[in-house]
Amino acid sequence: MMMRINEIIEAVQEYNSEADVALIMKAYVFSAQVHAGQVRRSGEPYLSHPLSVAALMAEMHLDVASICAALLHDAVEDSNATVEDVIRLLGKDVAELVDGVTKITKIHASSRALVQAESLRKMILAMARDIRVLLLKLADRLHNMRTLGFMPEDRQKNIAQETLDIYAPMANRLGIRRWQVELEDLSFYYLDQGNYKKVKDKVASSRAEREEFVNMVKGLLAEAMAKYGIRCRISGRPKHFYSIYLKTLRNNLDVDDLYDLLAFRVIVPELKDCYEALGVVHSLWRPIPGRFRDYIGMPKSNMYQSLHASVLGPLGQRMEVQIRTEEMHMIAEEGIAAHWQYKEKISGNRQEGQRFAWLRQLIEDSQKETVDASEFMRSLRMDLYPEEIFVFTPQGEVKELPKGSTPIDFAYSVHSQVGHNTVGAKVNGRIVPLRHELNTGDQVEIITNPQAKPNKDWLKMVVSGRARSRISAFVREDERGKSYHLGREILDREMRKHSLSLNGVTKDGRLNAVLEEFNFKDLDQLSAAVAYAKISPRMVVARLLPKDEEKNEETPKDLAPPGSGKARGSGAIKVRGVEDVLTRFARCCTPLPGEAITGFITRGRGISVHRSDCPILLGVEHERLLEVQWDDSVPTLRPVKLQMEVANYAGVFADIAQALKTKSVNIEKISTNKVSSGITVVSLVLDIKDSEQLKHVLADMRNIKGVVSASRASL
Repeated sequence: MMMRINEIIEAVQEYNSEADVALIMKAYVFSAQVHAGQVRRSGEPYLSHPLSVAALMAEMHLDVASICAALLHDAVEDSNATVEDVIRLLGKDVAELVDGVTKITKIHASSRALVQAESLRKMILAMARDIRVLLLKLADRLHNMRTLGFMPEDRQKNIAQETLDIYAPMANRLGIRRWQVELEDLSFYYLDQGNYKKVKDKVASSRAEREEFVNMVKGLLAEAMAKYGIRCRISGRPKHFYSIYLKTLRNNLDVDDLYDLLAFRVIVPELKDCYEALGVVHSLWRPIPGRFRDYIGMPKSNMYQSLHASVLGPLGQRMEVQIRTEEMHMIAEEGIAAHWQYKEKISGNRQEGQRFAWLRQLIEDSQKETVDASEFMRSLRMDLYPEEIFVFTPQGEVKELPKGSTPIDFAYSVHSQVGHNTVGAKVNGRIVPLRHELNTGDQVEIITNPQAKPNKDWLKMVVSGRARSRISAFVREDERGKSYHLGREILDREMRKHSLSLNGVTKDGRLNAVLEEFNFKDLDQLSAAVAYAKISPRMVVARLLPKDEEKNEETPKDLAPPGSGKARGSGAIKVRGVEDVLTRFARCCTPLPGEAITGFITRGRGISVHRSDCPILLGVEHERLLEVQWDDSVPTLRPVKLQMEVANYAGVFADIAQALKTKSVNIEKISTNKVSSGITVVSLVLDIKDSEQLKHVLADMRNIKGVVSASRASL
């Protein structure tokens, strides 16, 4: 049923008697005008949607500007109204909120992953300006989920998945449990109706039995609390459908075991009552070891505070009892909306600052350069789905980290520079490896060295989004700097062959024409292209020489488009982070698909690809080594040389040829060399598919009568 504006105004006046009702009515009338004639897929007037979003904002006790912005949040996007119109009618505060929501909504990208990444990024950046923008967007999504049944099925699934991936965890991160629960359950329904119905039916079928058990536990708790003079109110209910489903998956439980899925809440007046109530609970029922959580002493990053005690209940069933004050309960349900100070933003109070530290960090991280959408999504999802541990600095400050964090994660949570300069760590006074997994209660001390810098291998050790993004950014910048240096060195060496110097042609401006011709922004871009063999240094020098010399210098090969002249088989290689690179296989070790490989940047001849155990790599400068891998989508045959010692035995060559034919292996080249009266060395160059095929070929060769030995050799 369509919400009425009078009901919204009454709700606002209940918590804000001085609310500017006239401003809300102005917003309502304007919204009705701009959306006149528009209808939703349900057939309802479009105005029903902004009214419902405004009602959700009123439920969260938000200010008048938020209510007005909710009424107009689609006006700029879906009508002829402009932000300037909103400013003139309702003021700058409302207009900025409407504009913020519009900017989040207007996202166009080439792929779904990019859309999701950009959506997340824009929501987080919106928080930097005003958290109310994000609350508006969450309320907008919640009402859209409530009416999702009118959308086509494919749209239902896409929207539900996006809600589960982004909006529900964001609501959780902001501590708005009531919205998180509803978003998760609605997404669950549209994504997996079979399991949703199964959970719902089983919850409903045991309702009478469950209610009897709940009433019994509530009675026992109330009686015990009264005995010790603790005033409280008690509630008991099953967890929401999606959390029940996840728990059955994690613990391989049957949904019939609903006692384990019941949560009881004891709401008390004051903080001291929480711990007294905990003592009463533990006097009634035996606590389950390792299942107690004190989120009052160490609150979650979304401000959630409560004591969680898992106990064996009156009938021997596992159950959870949550104990908190009224204020803590309000924050648990409404989260950041219960604490955000709209006029002064965040106060200077230290405790308040700590509550929002995670938010500032998330905003800061979202503004950093990321390598691509997938990396950004991975980092953000780590931050949006936290399974927290709580560790201490040497000064006793609490740091919240994702479960599985290492000392490197801890170091980056202190400061980026501390992370960059980390060389060691002590946990509880003992030196530990940097890959050591931290646990709640650990005291961590980081050992630093100003000369130290991050190692790319750290990316395999960290789990927090902050640490991953900081390390990735440093490694990218470091590798970019190395490519600039190497490219300049290659260019300068080639120029000196023609009595030129890189410094000279840069100073006199001659290089500018080359940069423009090849569409490079600056010397750094050109140097990187040369280092990665996207462009030959001879091509650059040819453009700097007089015309008569230029003709002698250029060759068709040099003038081919950058990256077009690929060595044989190079299409099967992918260079991490680089597109369209000239690669060639090393003849010293003839790598095959399936074998570990490493590339190194040669002087102007592209990237040479070797087996990772090739002795040649031992003498290569570390900064010239590159991470490369086989591209499985490009099938390739590679020449491999075999050397065999063969006894002078009649028919042995026919047996060798027959064995290779059976394996569908082509012989490219064969040569023989008689080394003694009884032994001949046979060299074969074969077309081999991968390392597995080579292994079988060698085994077959060694089993042929008359073959003394068979081994792989350099080409």
